Amino acid sequence: MSEPQPDLQKKVCMLGAYAVGKTSLVARFVRSIFSDKYLTTVGVKIDKKTVKIGGQKLSLILWDLAGEDDFYQVRMSYLRGSAAYLLVADGTRLATLDKALELQQRAEAEIGKVPLILVINKLDAIDDWEIKETDLASLSETGWQVVATSAKTGVGVNETFLALGQKTLAEASPTKEQEQPQMNTDEHG
Repeated sequence: MSEPQPDLQKKVCMLGAYAVGKTSLVARFVRSIFSDKYLTTVGVKIDKKTVKIGGQKLSLILWDLAGEDDFYQVRMSYLRGSAAYLLVADGTRLATLDKALELQQRAEAEIGKVPLILVINKLDAIDDWEIKETDLASLSETGWQVVATSAKTGVGVNETFLALGQKTLAEASPTKEQEQPQMNTDEHG
């Protein structure tokens, strides 16, 4: 009988402009809830969710960083120790994609190359999207994983966090082939 593997903890940051849905994505993933009420994140809010990937329990420590705008700049020092991050843009605001790309460059300068996924949120409002496939094509060609989600309906949310968790485990043991992730619904942060 093999020894059970110890739980791993990985810090994951949420980066993006203000009001792109970072907090809503975390709430949907951790607590399966969505609220239409907009509350600005001040500084950082930390949540935790444990998932199981290939028999390995992984605790994702989710750092929801305040959104960046003309008056507030994300403190890159919050990223130190991050195993991965989600770059979040609002599909209905093209400028948020530009902000996400700028934040990615600053994040890489601060912590180096770590796994990331570009999340285009608000799939529920796709008819109002300003971000088009052509805007994302070059990013996909460079190897970035780009996903569309809706924190409101939950579409793509769990899959995105699980995929990022899988990337962090693959990064930790690149020779080990990873199995399909499964969500442990018994533990919430």
